[in-house]
Amino acid sequence: MSLKHVMEVYDLMDDINVTGDKIKAYLTTINQQGTINVQTISGDKGKTDFIKVRIPGKNGKSKQGTAPTLGIIGRLGGIGARPEMNGFVSDGDGALASMSAAAKLLDMVNKGDQLEGDIILTTHICPDAPTQPHDPVPFMDSPVDIMTMNQYEVDGAMDAILSIDTTKGNQIINHRGFAITPTVKEGYILKISEDLLHVYSQSVGKLPVTMPITTQDITPYGNDVYHINSILQPSVATDKPVVGVAVTTETAVAGCGTGASRVTDVEEVVRYCIEVAKLYGQSKCAFYNEKEFNHLESLYGKMTHLQTLAN
Repeated sequence: MSLKHVMEVYDLMDDINVTGDKIKAYLTTINQQGTINVQTISGDKGKTDFIKVRIPGKNGKSKQGTAPTLGIIGRLGGIGARPEMNGFVSDGDGALASMSAAAKLLDMVNKGDQLEGDIILTTHICPDAPTQPHDPVPFMDSPVDIMTMNQYEVDGAMDAILSIDTTKGNQIINHRGFAITPTVKEGYILKISEDLLHVYSQSVGKLPVTMPITTQDITPYGNDVYHINSILQPSVATDKPVVGVAVTTETAVAGCGTGASRVTDVEEVVRYCIEVAKLYGQSKCAFYNEKEFNHLESLYGKMTHLQTLAN
C-alpha cells in the first residue's frame, strides 16, 4: 500500500515554498540507493525544478544487467498556480503520483523487494505556474515549453514509458479514478496492451478503463491543433512505446482547480505503475506486439513525421 507515501508527498508539494531539492531530501531519507538529480530551468514564464530519480534493479542496466528499464513520467504544467490560485492544483497529480511511486519503490528496496529492472522516474516541481484558456475548462500552462520538458523528463535509457497526467478537463472520459491509453510508438497509435489491461484489473479490482486518443494528441504541441492535454507529449521525443495513465473524473475539472485531487485515486495510479514495473523488469508485460508493429511499418511505412512539427 502506497497511501502513506502519497499523503506525505502531497503534504510536501502543497506548499508555496516547495522545491525539487525538498522532494529530493524527502526521498533520500527513505533510501539513499537511488540516484536523484535536480535541475532548475528558467523559461519565459518563470522557472521550475526538474527532478529525476533512478532506482537500480537487481539485473538493471545500471549494474550492467539485461533487464529492461521502465520510465515513469509525471506530466503537468505545475503543482500550483500562485498567486492566481491558492494551494495544490488538480494538474499536479502527475508529479504527486510519480514522486510517490519513487518513495514507495525506495521503501520497497529497504524491505528487500528490489525490482529486477531499473526504474527512472521524472517530473518537475513548480508551485507558481501560469494558466491559459482552454475549452471546456482552463489549462495549466508551464514556465518552460514542451520541448524543454521532454528534454529533461524523457531519458534515453527508458525502454518503455508510463506518462501520468491529470486528464480531467474534458468530456471524453467520464470516470473517477484513472484510465490508460493505447500504446503510442513512433507516430502509430497501437492496440491497447492486454498485459497492461490485466495489471489494471488485478491492481484496482475492477474492469479496466481506457481513454480514447486521436492523431492530434500524439503530435507535438505548437502545431495549432487540438490536444486533449500533454499526456502523450513524451511520445514525440522517443522511439520507445509510451502509454498514458490518465487521472480522471466524471465531470470536467479545470487543471488549475484546487481541492480537486483525491489521494485515493492517485494511490491507485501509484500502485498500478509499481505493479507494471515489477512485471516489465521481468519481461512479463509487453507494451506492444513488436512483430505486428514491424508488419505495420512494412505495409504503410514510417509515421515518424507525426513526431515533428512538420512545415
